[in-house]
Amino acid sequence: MRPTATPAVALTIAGSDSGGGAGVQADLLAFAAHGVHGTTALTAVTVQDTRHVHALHAVPHETVTAQAVVVLDDFAVAAVKTGMLATAQTARAVGGLAAAGRLPNLVVDPVMVSSTGAPLVDAEGLAAYLEHLLPYATVVTPNLAEAEALLDRPVRIPAQMRAAAADLAALGPAALVTGGHLDGCSTTLDVLHVAGETYELTGARVVTSNTHGTGCTFSAALTARLALGDEIPAAARAAKAYVTSALAAAAHWRLGHGPGPLAHIHARPSDEENR
Repeated sequence: MRPTATPAVALTIAGSDSGGGAGVQADLLAFAAHGVHGTTALTAVTVQDTRHVHALHAVPHETVTAQAVVVLDDFAVAAVKTGMLATAQTARAVGGLAAAGRLPNLVVDPVMVSSTGAPLVDAEGLAAYLEHLLPYATVVTPNLAEAEALLDRPVRIPAQMRAAAADLAALGPAALVTGGHLDGCSTTLDVLHVAGETYELTGARVVTSNTHGTGCTFSAALTARLALGDEIPAAARAAKAYVTSALAAAAHWRLGHGPGPLAHIHARPSDEENR
């Protein structure tokens, strides 16, 4: 076997999914699909399947921080993403690492509600995102419901997505509002606001019930592309193309009794298409 180049390294700070479709499991699969070595700081252990988050055990924030620090001290981490942080204490602790400049190319996926509807953060946690994380992030990637929670107003149509992306970007990071839940659309729309410019990313809508972990996968793919050196608009386009491919490849899978996972590895991206 021929030797390969040393891969770029990304860190995910997120919770687990015992069903393997979201959380750290999805992040590591998406990193691997991009040829990026994945490292982890586990924030919570969930009792989860395709139907529901049945229980959640939060990891103490001191342990979350310790996991991240040992990875950052040992590896040349090129990009970091956060997923479910579970508690306000953990959000503040991760924000402290970000404020200290320890989390390069930080992608904040503000996971607040599971795709099955289970709440994953409380009001104190929401405030911690706004005060301690977003000002130090490179990109924030809310879906429509998460953008509504962060801004405390409706975000349900394209015009509201554009305004939300601009207002979230004013808090510090580039903002990518994902519109996979827009009703009545034959195409998908995501809105990116970065450096004063707004980009609308459109694509074909994949008809499938297998959408578990789509947000985690999108933010992980974006993180991987940043770790590989892409600028934010190119990374966003590549992440969107990857998720569309992963949805299409798993469209007819039958895994579990609820919304199934994406085909992370079967959607391996190519540099020629995505750079």
